[in-house]
Amino acid sequence: MRARFDANEVVTQNGTALSPDSILDNNAVVYFYRIPAPEVPVPYDIPILFEDEHLLVVDKPPFMATMPRARHITETATVRLRRSTGNNELSPAHRLDRLTSGILVFTKDRSVRGAYQTLFAERRVNKTYEAIAPLADVSPGTLWHSRMEKTPGELQGRIVDGEVNAITEVADVAPVDKAPYEALHGPLPDLAKYTLKPHTGKTHQLRLHMLQAGIPIIGDPIYPVIFPAEAEDMRVPMHLTATHISFTDPVTGVTREFSSQLPLETHHLLRP
Repeated sequence: MRARFDANEVVTQNGTALSPDSILDNNAVVYFYRIPAPEVPVPYDIPILFEDEHLLVVDKPPFMATMPRARHITETATVRLRRSTGNNELSPAHRLDRLTSGILVFTKDRSVRGAYQTLFAERRVNKTYEAIAPLADVSPGTLWHSRMEKTPGELQGRIVDGEVNAITEVADVAPVDKAPYEALHGPLPDLAKYTLKPHTGKTHQLRLHMLQAGIPIIGDPIYPVIFPAEAEDMRVPMHLTATHISFTDPVTGVTREFSSQLPLETHHLLRP
């Protein structure tokens, strides 16, 4: 404990370092940051797709959470990018699931943060994802409608009876060569690339809708069966990628369009 004081790691709200003998006013706020537990490094780069004075747009790899949470603190996109850019105001305008890869938009300063976060919160953004799953008789233009619920603390969400709150459009279905996927996952059935457009944004929506259709995404460690966390292998990803995003910029008014620059088949193999 004394070492934390000696290292000036116990401070007041304005950053003044404290000593064990410091006398505090009533209602004083003291910051004492915990030291994060060691984390397994995520062995992937974070390619930058676009940058200007307001935005930083990247290709987030799999196995990397968007924001610090629970046991994932330093090995997150936000912390890694803040460290690499030196910009501590860098903040995500939206989130991608830890196991989902693809386009992630960050704001570079707090003066515009609210405008972009509101844009995503109000779903004034067009998003396209691609998933690899067993080939099935699913027609382009199909709409999946469901009611989804997820209990905090539980890994799996679920589809239940009730008013629809999750809608996904299947924009395209195209067979793919399964050889590169079998090299990672072992024997597989015939596979297809499903182009998906979520009309809503429920937690695990695409993963649950694919499961409900009988075609769970290849590499998904939660659906249909939860794999133990200690069995995670970062060389073997879940094949769900946010491949395209477009919106009208709330600050400049211009149309923004961003696409992943990596083919889906190699997106997860940046730096194993």
